[in-house]
Amino acid sequence: MIRFIFNRVIRSIIVVFLISVVTFTFMQLVPGGPFSADAGGRPRPPEVQAKLEAKYGLDKPPVEQYFNYMANLLFHFDFGPSLRQVDFTTNQLLFGIDFWEAPFSTPVMISAEVGFFSFLLAVVVGIPMGIVSALFRNKPPDHIAMFISTLGVSIPNFVLGLMLILLFSLTLSWLPVYGWGTWQQAVMPIITLGTGGMAIIARLTRASMLETLGQDYIRTARAKGLRERMVMVRHALPNSLIPVVTVLGPMLAAWLTGTFFVELVFAIPGIGKFFITAVTDRDYSLIMATILLYSIVLVVANLIVDIMYAFLDPRIRYQ
Repeated sequence: MIRFIFNRVIRSIIVVFLISVVTFTFMQLVPGGPFSADAGGRPRPPEVQAKLEAKYGLDKPPVEQYFNYMANLLFHFDFGPSLRQVDFTTNQLLFGIDFWEAPFSTPVMISAEVGFFSFLLAVVVGIPMGIVSALFRNKPPDHIAMFISTLGVSIPNFVLGLMLILLFSLTLSWLPVYGWGTWQQAVMPIITLGTGGMAIIARLTRASMLETLGQDYIRTARAKGLRERMVMVRHALPNSLIPVVTVLGPMLAAWLTGTFFVELVFAIPGIGKFFITAVTDRDYSLIMATILLYSIVLVVANLIVDIMYAFLDPRIRYQ
């Protein structure tokens, strides 16, 4: 088991390294730069632009720029200065100026909170819904669960968010329209983001559960006289969850690192906005930081999924 985890960790490190190289390479290939007029900056004399590039090290060869950036990141956890918002570093934009004093009010932690609680809603509701739907196949509980999951998949999250605002804020005046910090402000964003994932998990759990219940070893377990609850908990459920766990890793990573539309609709001060502004502003440091943060969270989530595979199905750890 230790060897299995070690191999996955090494692969994860290699993946993050390759992502950083590809991201940096494509940034260099894009025409223009953070101080050019096509990136939204004002026209500057060539000598002024040359001094700005020299100040931030953009006049050096790309390979040297990459290694300097990665050295600062690995040894000092420094994502570098923001090239467009000159009064702030990238760390301050993403992690806040007073991270250690108030860590839960920083953009990264706010996006993580939104994503985590939405993910929790999707898992806690979606998996039981899929199990109940499979156990009562073609019966009213199944029809109700699949109807709800179909609606959840069909309605985009930003449309659902606007509908919730119209109903609970503007019509009933029960919940605030925007912001983050209280449970009232958290209800609508969590429902908006978690509903789609809940529907996907429910449908996938149902399909996987139905396939598992038709396997020979389930019939054998029942023929041996095992209680139905034991058959479900010890045999059917662990094997049914393997396909579900596959989608949970990327889903959790995407939600933890910010969902732009949900944060935009509810004016949540997370990091979702930086994914767009960094590209349009050609802010190289912010581009690298947002992509690397997303990549690291995604890789770690997939690593956790691989480890969960090994616990759910011991055969996987020996492959």
